Amino acid sequence: MAAEAGPKLTERRCVPCEGGTPPLTREAAERRLPEVPGWTLVELEDGRLALRRTLKFKDFKGAWAFFDRVAELAEREGHHPDFLIRWNRVTLTLTTHAIRGLSENDFILAAKVNALLDSPSDSPENRGRGVG
Repeated sequence: MAAEAGPKLTERRCVPCEGGTPPLTREAAERRLPEVPGWTLVELEDGRLALRRTLKFKDFKGAWAFFDRVAELAEREGHHPDFLIRWNRVTLTLTTHAIRGLSENDFILAAKVNALLDSPSDSPENRGRGVG
């Protein structure tokens, strides 16, 4: 089954999820994964599914500048990733805590993070590169 027709993920807004809303199944998440290049589907220690991406920057300052931009985006969207910063690397993990799994919000935010990486306002030394 193809992803829902309509606006691109970057044109959508995150909407609050209510408890009782079922999370995406693994199969549904795998079908959506091509919409967010660079992200991988992972299973967290508690069994929840999540999206994860690690990016490498020139230095700590570049990594922190990217963190700041994602933090601003997350506040606007009302959907917040888990961050891990290790000197010049930033790992983002997206999952919807209210439903204990993945929702469309996670894919929307992942797509918007990807768009930040392609943004011309970001200086070349601060642009992240995906790492394996």
